[in-house]
Amino acid sequence: MTPLSSIPLSMLDLVAVREGGTVADALAIALRTAQHAEALGFKRYWLAEHHNMSGIASSATAVLVGHIAGGTQRMRVGSGGVMLPNHAPLVVAEAFGTLAELYPGRIDLGLGRAPGTDPLTMRALRRDRVETEADFPRDVAELQRLLGPAQPGQRLIAMPGAGTEVPIWLLGSSLFSAQLAAERGLPYAFASHFAPRLLLQALDLYRSRFQPSATLSKPYAIVGVPLVAAPTDEEADYLASSTYQRVLGILTGQRGQLPPPVHNYMQQLHAQERAAIADFLACAVIGSPHTVREGLTALAATTEADELMLVCDVFDPALRLRSLTLAAQACAEKTADPVAG
Repeated sequence: MTPLSSIPLSMLDLVAVREGGTVADALAIALRTAQHAEALGFKRYWLAEHHNMSGIASSATAVLVGHIAGGTQRMRVGSGGVMLPNHAPLVVAEAFGTLAELYPGRIDLGLGRAPGTDPLTMRALRRDRVETEADFPRDVAELQRLLGPAQPGQRLIAMPGAGTEVPIWLLGSSLFSAQLAAERGLPYAFASHFAPRLLLQALDLYRSRFQPSATLSKPYAIVGVPLVAAPTDEEADYLASSTYQRVLGILTGQRGQLPPPVHNYMQQLHAQERAAIADFLACAVIGSPHTVREGLTALAATTEADELMLVCDVFDPALRLRSLTLAAQACAEKTADPVAG
């Protein structure tokens, strides 16, 4: 088993707009968080595309990727992901090709198959286009061509974009993208931060059917992890109540801005609501540094993840940074050698 200290940590940021805060506040918090994550040695920082949601400020994902990349020095920055049904592949190739020219060797292009929004907004994004199951694989292939070296006689060239070979990742919460990533020999990220049910099945499918490619010689899988760390389990659970409230809002169709934490929040809910939140957050790791280390160690062992991508929605920005620090320190601790010790 790979030791926890050897597994890279990364972060996915939904750029939450907090109650009482503004979009400008959310964007500033995202940049400070990215800079902090880079200082902690995080490998990458991804932003997720969502639309028509008052509590999420990452809708113009490529713009935000550029903002974060411009405010950091070494860490990879990318989309986790761009929802491909919302965009023409050429537009995506040009946007991320431009980013790759501005920040060479630092840009990732994660692609999702869902629209990331409601039907009304989806129609506003792509008019009334009807999606078929064949569209996503075809669009992924077109993006690979557009970001690869221009071929003799190629009439459609992304400029910028051609020859940048921005790394393409497939994201998913079902088996569809796992199988496609395996067939294409692409790296894969599973959205277990909100849809953990098929995690192990998807990873097994991806690894068992993986075909080596010019991009990747062997499977590489990222696992999403909702995480809140604090000095004690009790404080971590209190801070995580912001996430619990957000999740219940998602499940009941009452999305809003990220709320402040509430003492004993889960105890105030009906058993069915608690169960629904627990199912949504089945991969969450919440607690003290010891609890976090044990939780991440167990998750890494179960999934054999090549990389863990944390999602940390703490209302107080300073305590969010502290949470990431505690998690990084917990992961970096070396397990004592029982023979030597």
